[in-house]
Amino acid sequence: MKPFPLSPLAFALAALTAVPSLAEERLETVSVIGDPGSISSLPGSAHLVDADELAEFEYVDINRILRSVPGVYLLEEDGYGLRPNIGIRGAQGGRSGKISLMEDGVLIAPAPYSAPEAYYFPSVGRLDAIEVLKGPAALLYGPFTVGGAVNMLSTPIPETPAGMVQLEAGEYGETRLHSYYGTSTENTGWLLETQQQHADGFRDIDRAGSADITKEDYLLKGRLRSDADAAYRQQLDIKLQYSEEESGMSYLGLTDADLNDDPNRRYGISALDEMQNRHSTVQLNHSIQLGEGFTLHTQAYYNKFKRDWFKVSLGSLIDDANSDNETVAENAQAILDGQQDYFGFGIKHNNREYESKGIQVSADWLLDTGSVTHELTFGIRRHRDEVDRFQPVEIYSQIDGQLIYQYMNIPDTAGESGNNRVGEADATSFFIYDDIQLGDRLTLTAVLRYEDVETEEQRYNDAERFEKGSYRSNQVDEWLPGLGLVYQVSEQWRLLAGVHRGFAPPGAGAKNGQGPELSTNYEWGARFDNGTLTAELIAFYSDYENAVQNCSVAVSCPNGAESGTFQLGEAEIKGLEAAFGSEWVLANGWTLPVRASYTYTDAEITEDSDDGDLLAGDNLEYLPENVFAVSAGLDSRAAWRLTLTAAYQDEMCVDYECKRSDGTNRFDYTESLWVVDAAAHYDFSADLTGYLKVDNLFDEQVIISRSPDGARANRPRVATVGMKYIF
Repeated sequence: MKPFPLSPLAFALAALTAVPSLAEERLETVSVIGDPGSISSLPGSAHLVDADELAEFEYVDINRILRSVPGVYLLEEDGYGLRPNIGIRGAQGGRSGKISLMEDGVLIAPAPYSAPEAYYFPSVGRLDAIEVLKGPAALLYGPFTVGGAVNMLSTPIPETPAGMVQLEAGEYGETRLHSYYGTSTENTGWLLETQQQHADGFRDIDRAGSADITKEDYLLKGRLRSDADAAYRQQLDIKLQYSEEESGMSYLGLTDADLNDDPNRRYGISALDEMQNRHSTVQLNHSIQLGEGFTLHTQAYYNKFKRDWFKVSLGSLIDDANSDNETVAENAQAILDGQQDYFGFGIKHNNREYESKGIQVSADWLLDTGSVTHELTFGIRRHRDEVDRFQPVEIYSQIDGQLIYQYMNIPDTAGESGNNRVGEADATSFFIYDDIQLGDRLTLTAVLRYEDVETEEQRYNDAERFEKGSYRSNQVDEWLPGLGLVYQVSEQWRLLAGVHRGFAPPGAGAKNGQGPELSTNYEWGARFDNGTLTAELIAFYSDYENAVQNCSVAVSCPNGAESGTFQLGEAEIKGLEAAFGSEWVLANGWTLPVRASYTYTDAEITEDSDDGDLLAGDNLEYLPENVFAVSAGLDSRAAWRLTLTAAYQDEMCVDYECKRSDGTNRFDYTESLWVVDAAAHYDFSADLTGYLKVDNLFDEQVIISRSPDGARANRPRVATVGMKYIF
């Protein structure tokens, strides 16, 4: 591996960028979209969920927030959004491993290059806004450009003394505290914030109570900035974050029959399953305005994540209990019910430590070349990350319905080296983005990104790691061009089109010579905005010349592998995104805001894979054909307001082979779902607000996933009351 410090090339490029900025408001560079009003001029689909929209339902689950964003697919798992599965435009959603996840513009997955699956996710309840970016503009925020980017914005430092205290209590023992306070002077600023979340859990474990969840999150921000009349205005921001989580989450689902009887049941054989983790971040942002049209930005970051997910892997029992063989099914069901003893099964410590660090130097440059205006952004990023797995297995037996410890199996042989390995990635990225204003109506955007990624994985044959086992290394590099245009037909109408190269690195488990995931992505459409009505219709088409899946226990590959990577081959994904929003004023002055979104997707493998596991015409797994969401409210413009939202998701195929059969095997599919949420707010004063929210108002529960091990249902109806005081 190359040493982490900046290479001579990096220093040369950093020096090159030291020439004149865009605008003073860009001094704190955490947003990927910027001013919400700029969305209409972006060369691709973009969506902003701002603070007002987040406050409508006070969600703490990212799934419930993003389901209103067109082009986004969600696979619910735990009912709380702790480890979401987010996909964009057909890019696989398993652990959100094929999108660029960021907080304040910094990659937030524990090891974005070597192990991109997002087992850590920020506490959504403390976020100020969420941005989703697709199309050519996503090339600015790699490495994952096949689908798009999701950037979460934390609470900003207030310009004047300001604070907030929010308290919630709900069913299933759910409680939440969210509070912050901060202030600024001309040259300094700070913010202190915390969110404390607890729930008893809605799944009842046989003979063991419920699965508790406790998560604590702390955030500290500081800022230093020059005088407003300084020759070179500059600003330094520091962010420190720390969180801990203990949650009784399990990979073990239910048989179909048991889910139909009680969707919130959990088998006692998984009673000891628990996730423990802690996460910390240090982030520094520095910006200096060196001229009338030039600003230089430097961003350094360090993320550390440690987790131990202690859990069983007994999906074979679920399969047996669902089988048509009566004897096999009865025996498996008796074990799951705790009525039959079961000896010598493992509960693994999925114990991993992640480290991610990097530095990025970029510049904004506004310049004119004759009658053409350029808004240039260019820069370089050096990044390194690592995942260290040491995963012993505790052997238990179920005797008389109780779990009895037998012994510990330490990974100290070559055959167990998959549980004793270290993966690393070293990446250099360069990007240049040019918004070119050609006259009053036409904007052309040219983007170029370069990714150079080196990965390695070392396995060990003994617990002390004196004896090295198998070793893998790989290197990939790609130039990723993109081109987009926006043409303003009139004051209300804009046409857009774009094409860009999609890329996703294959991860540290890749063998030498294995290429990245590559695609060519196209989009075209129209936007309308007359001040009271906004609408958008965008078609997309992605031609994958090499689709790659990262294998994990949560999302195993078609060959059954739970580590490494698997090349799916060629595929095509096409679809349509639509969005609509308006607000009507009633005769009495009340307002009726309405928003809706819809996504249609058609995807299939287009060429047989080399090993024959996948055939041309096979579908892609966990990809719904139709997704729809609509939200409507009633605002008195005085003290109270009501909001309803309804979301629909089609059934999904759980593997790649559904099209090969007649579609009658119910175990190949999830179930379609309509879910309705409601919220009511009442302002007791300008500073104090009370609210009642109900998730899943009609208590509709279906099979929304069959991964990793068995069927699982969505979150049941949960009512919550809350108070928010702003001072």
